[in-house]
Amino acid sequence: MSQTCAPDTSITLQLLGQVLLHHLQLLVAMFSSQEYLEKKTGQSGVGRLQYLQSLVTEFQDTDKEDCKEQVLANLANFAYDPINYEHLRKLNVIDMFLDSLTEENERLVEFGIGGLCNLALDKQNKEHILASGGVDLVIQCLSSRNEETVLNAITTLMFLTTPASKPAITLLSVVECMLRFQLSKNSRLSNLATVFLEDYCSRQQVEEARQAQAGDAVGIALPAEPQQT
Repeated sequence: MSQTCAPDTSITLQLLGQVLLHHLQLLVAMFSSQEYLEKKTGQSGVGRLQYLQSLVTEFQDTDKEDCKEQVLANLANFAYDPINYEHLRKLNVIDMFLDSLTEENERLVEFGIGGLCNLALDKQNKEHILASGGVDLVIQCLSSRNEETVLNAITTLMFLTTPASKPAITLLSVVECMLRFQLSKNSRLSNLATVFLEDYCSRQQVEEARQAQAGDAVGIALPAEPQQT
């Protein structure tokens, strides 16, 4: 009589803890920005929209890279709070985040993918990102040397997964990439890649990716290790 092996709950809880910790750090950043916003505008929803509009205008008008970085970082933090979603959609901030993923400035890419990660669980935001070709843009971020960019890219792909988008998100090259991340000495990266492989990929996909690696198939170009920020 065959016996089945029970899942190692300690490992599962550890991986879940890593994901929750990552989002707790984002939440702390959001609250610090939210406190600043309330001091500047008060509780009024109209004031909130006007302030976010001023950030968007500043981003569009300035030629200074450091100013763009600061503004985009603020917008990414505000994107964590669902109370801002409607305003951000009205101001086309999702498209700003998507556009930033193709910038040469790695900090803009980091804040852009961070903003998308914060928005992607919402149904309307998810639909907009998917309809705008966001999956391919997010996958490109897996090649970044910036640790936060890669972590947010993996998390965003998981948030964007639907029955329709799953085939594009779990392409062979992506699964192979996650297998390589799983071997990383960086525990945050390794654990998040493990969650992706176990929860979003079939055993067949993982096995095919392992075979592709053994055959030296060319996948997503990756640096040796993303650099911590």
